[in-house]
Amino acid sequence: MSTVALPPLADILATARVVALPLAARFRGIETREALVFEGPEGWTEFSPFVEYTDGEAATWLAGAIDFAWNAAPAPLRDQVRVNATMPAVAASEVPRILARYDGCRTVKVKVAEAGQTLADDVARVRAVREAIGPEGRVRVDANGAWNVDEAERAVHALAAFDLEYVEQPCAEIEELAELRERIGYLDIPIAADESVRKAADPLRVARAGAADLIVIKAQPLGGVHAAREIVALAGLPAVVSSALDTSIGLSMGVALAASLPELDYDCGLGTASLFTADVVASPLVARGGALTLDRPRPTSADLDRVAATAQRREWWMDRLRRCYAVLELTPG
Repeated sequence: MSTVALPPLADILATARVVALPLAARFRGIETREALVFEGPEGWTEFSPFVEYTDGEAATWLAGAIDFAWNAAPAPLRDQVRVNATMPAVAASEVPRILARYDGCRTVKVKVAEAGQTLADDVARVRAVREAIGPEGRVRVDANGAWNVDEAERAVHALAAFDLEYVEQPCAEIEELAELRERIGYLDIPIAADESVRKAADPLRVARAGAADLIVIKAQPLGGVHAAREIVALAGLPAVVSSALDTSIGLSMGVALAASLPELDYDCGLGTASLFTADVVASPLVARGGALTLDRPRPTSADLDRVAATAQRREWWMDRLRRCYAVLELTPG
């Protein structure tokens, strides 16, 4: 987890605020994204594990948040990071409206395999994206592990006509990814692993198993920028730095990670602030010319008041913070 000594809980609570950001389109089954933000010696940071995660899993996110607030970020190797647009599982007719929220992005990640939808819905959405960005644009799809191997093989064949850059987490299990990679190898469509890294007890297992061509890295869920950098180095695979639908504060953590990596061959999934209709700062960290700068947001009290969660949700998050902090207190090292 984090390499920083655990600060006193009181130091975190002193500045902790809970926010609720409305979305321009339903994403991951939610219409509002909640997060807890707080300030440390290095600046503002974010604790935002999804609400369904256990305290044990969420504690790693807290370690990542503390790392970003109390440890200096690694030296950057670039002054901006190119990012992709993210397309929720909307109807094909909604694609132009969502893409209009992104400035200059040459790559689009399209959510597929949404519960209650069909492969025909996915094909229509991906076709609409390809038509909107033209033949020079890059299209990647993300199934969040929802397909079995047969379903994934059938879907990849159906979507291959749209010149996919890669398919992200088509299946949930590493063994399934390895089998699918063998089945579709002749199509020359790479497989990216996300949940098989982010939610795994051993984030390097997918690389050792030869089950993916690249890995998707999220700083907060992996224990912070420094821990994520180490995973990238040990995996020996190309990496895409992505977000977990973070606020602009959380996105700046991902940008710090991406800017510090020696190699960054793919546009990163850090443009998701464009999906919010309000954010924690007046000038959100959104793509301009398809890229993000290394700016670290500094919200004012008024900024945070504007997107404050209800008192009930604030108490829920504060209780969660205390529980996860207790988990970290019991974590060796």
